[in-house]
Amino acid sequence: MGVLDHLSHVFDCSSGSSKLKKRKQFQTVDIKVRIDCEGCERKVKRSVEGMKGVKTVEVDPKQNKLTVVGYVEPAKVLARVAHRTGKKAELWPYVAYDKVAHPYAPGVYDKKAPPGYVRKSDDPQVQSLARATSFEVRYTTAFSDDNTDACVIM
Repeated sequence: MGVLDHLSHVFDCSSGSSKLKKRKQFQTVDIKVRIDCEGCERKVKRSVEGMKGVKTVEVDPKQNKLTVVGYVEPAKVLARVAHRTGKKAELWPYVAYDKVAHPYAPGVYDKKAPPGYVRKSDDPQVQSLARATSFEVRYTTAFSDDNTDACVIM
């Protein structure tokens, strides 16, 4: 730390706390918002275009999805869309179909989801469907075609 840095900290005249401001991270925020027509599409897009830190805004009316890329906070983008448009908005609740172990499990499959997507689930009961217990594994592999000793057991 140099002399100038030390002096700038000693003679800091800025009001407020002396803590450094945390810089926002560059991120992509996906929001689900109902888009019925081209007017709704324009309204949703314009609601976030003027926000500080926004780099790009994309609207996909087919999936009812708004994608905002930039130095923004998801909660602030969500609140701004809901306030400016008067529409119900929520963070994108879906993940790609390939990312889920059991896409047709209760609580994951959603008829309203866009094609190729299923609902995100943090439910431990749904996640446990993907894992077999050691007891189940032992008996299913005992009678498989890959097991060379299966004929001896039978």
